[in-house]
Amino acid sequence: MDGAAVEESQAGYGATTMPLTKYQKDELVMGRWPGSSLYYEVKVLSFDGRTQLYTVIYKDGTELELREQDIRNLAGFQTRSRSRSRSKSPGRRRSRSRSPGRTTRRASSRTAAAVASAAIADGAARKDARLKDTPEVRISPLKQTKPVENNSNNKHEQSEENNTAGAVAEVSGQVAQAEPRAEAEKNQGGRYNLRRRKDDGEAKAAEAEQEEAAAPVAPPPASGPSPGLDFGGKIGAYFWLLFLPAWVLFVILQVNLADPSLANAPPPLPALQTLWDPQALGLVLLWVAFQALLYVLPVGKLSHGMPLRSGQTLQYRTNGFFAVAVSSLAAVAAAHLGVDLTYIHSHFLQLAVASFLLATALSVYLYVRSGKAPPTERALGGNSGHLLYDFFKGRELNPRIGNFDLKFFCEMRPGLIGWCLINFAMALAEMKHQGLDAPSHSMILVNVFQLLYVVDGLWNEEAILTTMDLMHDGFGFMLAFGDLVWVPFTYTLQAYYLVEHPNPLGLPALAAIITLKLGGFYIFRKSNSEKNAFRRNPTDPALAHLKSIPTATGKSLLVSGWWGLVRHPNYLGDLLMALAWSLPCGFSHLLPWYYMIYFIILLVHRDSRDTSECRRKYGSAWEQYCRTVRYRIIPRVY
Repeated sequence: MDGAAVEESQAGYGATTMPLTKYQKDELVMGRWPGSSLYYEVKVLSFDGRTQLYTVIYKDGTELELREQDIRNLAGFQTRSRSRSRSKSPGRRRSRSRSPGRTTRRASSRTAAAVASAAIADGAARKDARLKDTPEVRISPLKQTKPVENNSNNKHEQSEENNTAGAVAEVSGQVAQAEPRAEAEKNQGGRYNLRRRKDDGEAKAAEAEQEEAAAPVAPPPASGPSPGLDFGGKIGAYFWLLFLPAWVLFVILQVNLADPSLANAPPPLPALQTLWDPQALGLVLLWVAFQALLYVLPVGKLSHGMPLRSGQTLQYRTNGFFAVAVSSLAAVAAAHLGVDLTYIHSHFLQLAVASFLLATALSVYLYVRSGKAPPTERALGGNSGHLLYDFFKGRELNPRIGNFDLKFFCEMRPGLIGWCLINFAMALAEMKHQGLDAPSHSMILVNVFQLLYVVDGLWNEEAILTTMDLMHDGFGFMLAFGDLVWVPFTYTLQAYYLVEHPNPLGLPALAAIITLKLGGFYIFRKSNSEKNAFRRNPTDPALAHLKSIPTATGKSLLVSGWWGLVRHPNYLGDLLMALAWSLPCGFSHLLPWYYMIYFIILLVHRDSRDTSECRRKYGSAWEQYCRTVRYRIIPRVY
């Protein structure tokens, strides 16, 4: 839910609904931390009558949405806490009264939240399962001046095209598991930190490991309201809906000019009838159907996504490497059998228009079906109430037809693998147009570099399940157009440019470009692997040396390794690879450098989105993180 929607909700319910709710705005209550039995003092900000959820704020600034049954009255909570601290045995009460020197233990109102949520020491001997699941709690001051090393090792962002990057390397804590042994730490400023309590003795440690291994992964805390409309809000949605298709049309027409210099822009518009080709539409539909068939085949493993706001964990068939391997063999076989794949170059514009029509039809379908999706299955940022904005951002988080996940399929299959197919067709077209027996060195570099990028993404396809696109963004026009049109028809611009504008490269230039590519790929892959390893397995001994800053959400922010160098090391690797893709095209024209320029703008914008969301989500811990890791993408530069 975005900020505008929150304001409307508050205005609408403030006059009629709020007085009828159990807890009122600005009231201090005790809120249960999602996924645990810990209660903390919170303030009620608003109530949403549609979702029946209260928005509350914790002392460290973290905002969450809680159900009414997860909230307790402050006065009643303190009364119960005091009553639990007294013995029920009259004899024991008399014994204390006869011992004046004995210290009386009382639960003060200031520590009622921690006392009431403490586990009963002999809970393992009781048959009451509810008492067994209650975590033990300790309160200790938490220093904010330097990072906390988390040896238990408690997360992308990613580039738009393969979605394998992460805002920061954050790792889920163990607080929300079924049988947690947690401690609550509180500093003088009122910030809470939830960590596992270190049990004494080897027997307890072994028992703890067994329980953690068997404990299911708990859903993350429900996200609070979105800070506001993204991408320029309502006006921005109008702009992007018009600009994105127009830009794709512009670059395709411009690169076809004999001299594609921007001084010759804009290129002449073609006749409308030349934009439409039924055969092109049929080929696009056939390609998508072929990729869908490969996706549903029972090949590859079934992977589990991250827990969603609803608590649900979806299952995905991650066989992308199988799909790209079969697709590559099919393309080579088609070329060997005499199929003219250069049709893709000669009808590039018509194929782009057909893909645009498919993306638009899919977006309309997604918007219509989202009206029946329950609130827990909708994206917080795509349900503002503004039709075009929600159409652009996407209202439903994970739309599925049976077990066929539409967003996951479009993210990694038809457009991404289609990118490689188009590059291969451009290499064949260059040989045909330039009279070559083999593609030029520049064309080979572009093909190999980008194929490696796509294959790596599909080999590590499971990593996309932890990214912003899959976990937070709704599936609407923005992602549908990006997946089906933007990626295959603009990321192939370097190969398309080289067909008619060759650029010979010497051995020194080849060596320098290859070195740059390998360096960027290494940074990109290592940083993403490090982040995803933390997310998937926080207790991996191989990551025990990394330091992190705990937060009130039960997650930690990495401040060492690649994620201690800059906040987005994967962005840095991405930029180096983008530079290596553009250099083979030379410096004669700006157009083949479009991807590099676009990518810089994209990543800076993503960093801004990440920063705003993380500041709201992590409160004071995020400020400490920013002081520890100063640079965003490029060390000592930005």
